[in-house]
Amino acid sequence: MHLVYPAVLSALLFCTGLYGVLARRNAILVLMSVELMLNAVNLNLVAFDVWLSKTAQDTLHSGQALTLFTIAIAAAEIGIGLAIVLAVHRNRGTADIDKLRDTAETDDDSEAAQREPAEKAEATA
Repeated sequence: MHLVYPAVLSALLFCTGLYGVLARRNAILVLMSVELMLNAVNLNLVAFDVWLSKTAQDTLHSGQALTLFTIAIAAAEIGIGLAIVLAVHRNRGTADIDKLRDTAETDDDSEAAQREPAEKAEATA
C-alpha cells in the first residue's frame, strides 16, 4: 500500500476536525472535533511507522507506541473536558461557547458585587 492513501485520508480527517473546531458553537461538538484531529494524527503516525519499518527494517515501531500514548492522553482529555462542560452546563444552562464567553465576570462586576453587601448593611443600620 502506498503512503499517499493514508496521508490524504489523514489530511481530510484533520481538515474536517479543524472546520468543526472553528465553526461549531457547542462545546461538546468542539471536543468531538478535537478528537477527530487527534485520530488523524494517529493515522499518520501508524502509516509513517509502517512505511519506515519497511524501508529501514526497524523493529522498534515508535509510531505505534506514540499512537498508544496519544490515545491515552486523548481519553484523559475527553474525560476532563466533558466533566468541565457538564459542570458549566449545570451552572449556566448552556454549552454554547459564545454565551459562556459573554457571561464572564469582569473586574468591574466583581468590585460591584463586593460593594453591594456593605451598602446593604449600611442601609439596614
